[in-house]
Amino acid sequence: MSDHPIGYYIVKLRGTFGTVMPGAPTLELSLGVNVANGAVTGTAEISQAIAPPNGNLHFPVHGHLFNPSIAHGLKLLVLEGQYVVSFPPPAIGSYLAHFNGAFILDDHWAGEGSYSYGNHRVGPVHVTRLAD
Repeated sequence: MSDHPIGYYIVKLRGTFGTVMPGAPTLELSLGVNVANGAVTGTAEISQAIAPPNGNLHFPVHGHLFNPSIAHGLKLLVLEGQYVVSFPPPAIGSYLAHFNGAFILDDHWAGEGSYSYGNHRVGPVHVTRLAD
């Protein structure tokens, strides 16, 4: 019998900046976790009360869930992804912007971390698990 856990499960998380400041971005993650190798894939949505099209970003993410042996009961979730940003008129064109995030989570998927997207840096972010 193997000592390695097996399985695949879905987890939904929400990350809020500070004490849910008005106008601050909110990050929602819907992730699939491969328990055996720690691979994580899914989608991220960043919502913010600003003028369209910048108020709502939805894009794929991937990364890894680490279970370091030095911090019992804590996990490190590291994610990255890309999304398309279009230039406002009258300019023509678009480019890929990057998302990066790192979060320290407990066994209940609650914790803190930070993330960046484009030229924005957000943190500290309080992370909680959403109901299934």
